[in-house]
Amino acid sequence: MKKNARSEGPSRPSPLKKWHGKPYNSFGDYLWDTYGARVLKLPLNAGLSCPNRDGSVGSRGCVFCGEDGSASSSAAAGDTLTVQMRKAKDGFNRSERDTRYIAYFQAFTNTYAPVQTLKKIYDTAIAGPGITGLMIGTRPDCLPDETLDLIAGYKREGFELWLEIGMQSCHDASLAFMDRGHTHNDTRDAVTRAAARGIPVCVHVILGIPGETWADMMETAVEISSLPVSGVKIHHLHVIKSTRLEELYLRGMVRVLGLREYVSTVCDFIERLRVNILIHRLLGDRSAESLLAPPWGLRKGTVIRAIEEEFSRRGTAQGFLRREKE
Repeated sequence: MKKNARSEGPSRPSPLKKWHGKPYNSFGDYLWDTYGARVLKLPLNAGLSCPNRDGSVGSRGCVFCGEDGSASSSAAAGDTLTVQMRKAKDGFNRSERDTRYIAYFQAFTNTYAPVQTLKKIYDTAIAGPGITGLMIGTRPDCLPDETLDLIAGYKREGFELWLEIGMQSCHDASLAFMDRGHTHNDTRDAVTRAAARGIPVCVHVILGIPGETWADMMETAVEISSLPVSGVKIHHLHVIKSTRLEELYLRGMVRVLGLREYVSTVCDFIERLRVNILIHRLLGDRSAESLLAPPWGLRKGTVIRAIEEEFSRRGTAQGFLRREKE
């Protein structure tokens, strides 16, 4: 990936760019442009654990993480991967047009096993009908070189490969609050080693972490743009039932962002991202049964429209406030 050189002098706004009429570089539009077909993700649970749950790093998990480890309802750990993929496909409102799928290992830490075990899991998933890609969610401290070498081996023309790394924030104090069990240096190291192998990396970030200021969140955006990152998933801090974050929220120790506050912040954040970073997600996604707060997180379409309207009001777009030239 081409390294951007820092420009001298004060920051100057970049020329305004649009993608399919959107003010940000959407992952969904990228998939359509690349494959000329609808490409959907099949969320999968490989039945793996997490070092922040089994005692290797911690035993309580991250403060925001539920017992399902962010698994989709179709990704039951007791089901085989084949059954999970069938359930996920059945859950889509499919049309007669061509549809392809990405096998998406979403729940818990999907590189937390010996390489031989991981290879069997990944191979089984991509052997399914219509699979055109592999997406692997994990932690930055669970990516030894041999695992990255395995993942890099799946990279080929016409196959969508992504490694999703839970960065959450570039501030170690925030990572400590969330009880992540790793530092930001772990993220930098993992992203750098993955990108050196040609693996496209998507980082997860959370906006609204308690204790973080607006400037702290913008610093995370600038840090992401300085790393060899190809994609980002932006989440708002939401409170899931039966988590330690719920306990803190009910005791009045955690505040969540309001809708207008989040919309403004996420636009500020995206304005500082490189234009070639794909935006995989604009907000978190949970079911009504599992979500405690904020309630506006259930209105995904409304939030996305509000973000696009805010960009239109400002007359800005992704990368507008970047210091570097692309």
